Amino acid sequence: MRRALRQLPSALGMLLVFTVLTGLLYPLAVTGAAQALAGDRADGSLVVRDGQVVGSRLLSQPFTDPGYFHPRPSAVDHDAAHSGASQLGPTDPGLLADIDARAVAYREENGLAPDARVPVDAVTASGSGLDPHISVANARLQAPRVARERGLAESEVLRLVEEHTQGRWAGVLGEDGVNVLELNLALDEEAA
Repeated sequence: MRRALRQLPSALGMLLVFTVLTGLLYPLAVTGAAQALAGDRADGSLVVRDGQVVGSRLLSQPFTDPGYFHPRPSAVDHDAAHSGASQLGPTDPGLLADIDARAVAYREENGLAPDARVPVDAVTASGSGLDPHISVANARLQAPRVARERGLAESEVLRLVEEHTQGRWAGVLGEDGVNVLELNLALDEEAA
C-alpha cells in the first residue's frame, strides 16, 4: 500500500503531462499544420456565394429542380450527419427493385428511350451516400433537360460540364467526374 502511495504523485504527474501533450498540444499542432497547408480543405471546403455558405465541395446537395443537374441517389437523403450506405447486397431484391425504379425515373426525367443505358451512378448511391460527383456520362445525359429548362443552348450547358469535369486523382485513381454543386452554381452564374 505504501509503495502504491509513493508512486501516486509520479502517476498523477505523468497523467497531467500526457493530457497536456496529447489532449492540447498535439491537436493544436495538427490543426495549425492543417490550416497552414490546406486551409480551405481543413475548414470543410465550404462554398461561399454572396457572403453565404451554400454548401461544401465535399458533400452532395439534394438538387431536384429540373433546371439543375441532379446528384446520384443517397441512402441517407444527403444528410451529412448520417453518412452511410444502404447495406443491401448486390443481389438483394429490394436494392434491385430500387435500381429498376430509379432507372425508369431517370429515363423519363431526361427524355431517354425506355431501353436507353443509364450510368450506374445515376441509380446507385455511393458508399457514404454523400458523394458530390457524378460521372461525365451522367452529366451529359442530363444536359439536354437542364438546357431546355433554363432556355440555354445544349452546347452551352455541355461547355459548362466540360469546364467542371475533374480528372482522375493523381492522373490514375478513380474516374473523371463532375462536382454537381459547382456545376449548378456555374449555371446560376451563367443565367445572372
